[in-house]
Amino acid sequence: MACYIFGAGDICPLHSRPTAGDCVIAADGGWLFCHAAQITPDLLLGDFDSLHDVPNFPRIERVPVEKDDTDMMLAVKRGLALGHTQFHLYGGMGGSRTDHTIANLQTLLYLAHRGAQGWLYGNREIYTAIHNSAVTFPARDSGILSVFCIGGDAEGVTIQGAQYSLEDAALTADFPLGVSNHFVGGAITVSVKNGSLLIGLYEE
Repeated sequence: MACYIFGAGDICPLHSRPTAGDCVIAADGGWLFCHAAQITPDLLLGDFDSLHDVPNFPRIERVPVEKDDTDMMLAVKRGLALGHTQFHLYGGMGGSRTDHTIANLQTLLYLAHRGAQGWLYGNREIYTAIHNSAVTFPARDSGILSVFCIGGDAEGVTIQGAQYSLEDAALTADFPLGVSNHFVGGAITVSVKNGSLLIGLYEE
């Protein structure tokens, strides 16, 4: 089972659709994304500053505008409280607010620090984060993979199966050493022994 969360950012193609047993949360303007994708959420949550009008829907949780958490983060916390460890975040990039895109990239790290895996989807790009762990991406004939240190220095970084390999290296947040690697027909595994990585996949 997975948790699907839809935000108020750009609508992008779905890489997968929720199935029976999955949890679906619309975060404020993510209601419009769900409507466009013909998906009925289990919960509509938010302060309704981006949706403006509150829809006629039986499962609504309205929260104050003045709060520490974004609507997306509140939805993530709700999914974690329900026991989910796989998160698919849509509508979390683009739009008119770059700060929300950055906040949602940080949300991936929030999930990684709590033993969960988050995937943030945009148009022709996907992001995830790992912490003291590894992730393997299925084989692709083409595509770009970029690896960034997020937070403190990342130690013991290894990239296997890509055009440019890396073995037990250190990445820092002030130098983009891991940008623009490439798939070459096989799977790619990225691991870090100590620290956190933000990983982006891009179509060529």
